[in-house]
Amino acid sequence: MRISHFGHACVLVETGSARMLIDPGAFSSGFESERGLDAVLITHQHYDHIDAEKLPALLAANPGARLITDPGTHETVAKLDLDSHTTYPGESLRIGDTTIRAVGGEHAVIHKDIPCVANVGYLVDDGAFYHPGDSFHVPEQRVDILGLPTAAPWLKASEAVDFLRAVAPRIAVPIHEAVLAFPQMHYGLFTNLAPDGTEVRVLESGETLTT
Repeated sequence: MRISHFGHACVLVETGSARMLIDPGAFSSGFESERGLDAVLITHQHYDHIDAEKLPALLAANPGARLITDPGTHETVAKLDLDSHTTYPGESLRIGDTTIRAVGGEHAVIHKDIPCVANVGYLVDDGAFYHPGDSFHVPEQRVDILGLPTAAPWLKASEAVDFLRAVAPRIAVPIHEAVLAFPQMHYGLFTNLAPDGTEVRVLESGETLTT
């Protein structure tokens, strides 16, 4: 098995019989040049996991690739007029001779005032690789290689460590790290959830706030 990381949540998984791209999102780059894909899998609807602008061209360049999504991404895919298969937790799929099992079901809690969306994690070949999407779902199967979420508005470092210990893989590959370099996602969260009368003012490096 080969695992390639295109930044943030996007991972290319290559088994002996299939090449599968998981979560080609807006914070990832380089995946659009991939050819010979057998499947593109989306864990959930957030833009850092599905780049709606690049996805149609990616699939057009890979006409043999199946698009597999969680239930919450159906509307996005329908607007793009793309054929897809909606998978649900517990379903098993075959891509070539490779088995994909959908697990989990819900996105991790960002904040109690933000509704949770659907999220499907993907277990490849009975745990040879596991991409949890944005969740802390611990599968029943033993996991050999784990895509380990590193930073997000829904994640504390201690939670990532606890998740890593609970899954206990042979190898952990850190993913979902882009917000460490791009804090705008957190800034937007603060702005949207700030109490009435509070303004969130982001100061650039060297900028001074005068009141």
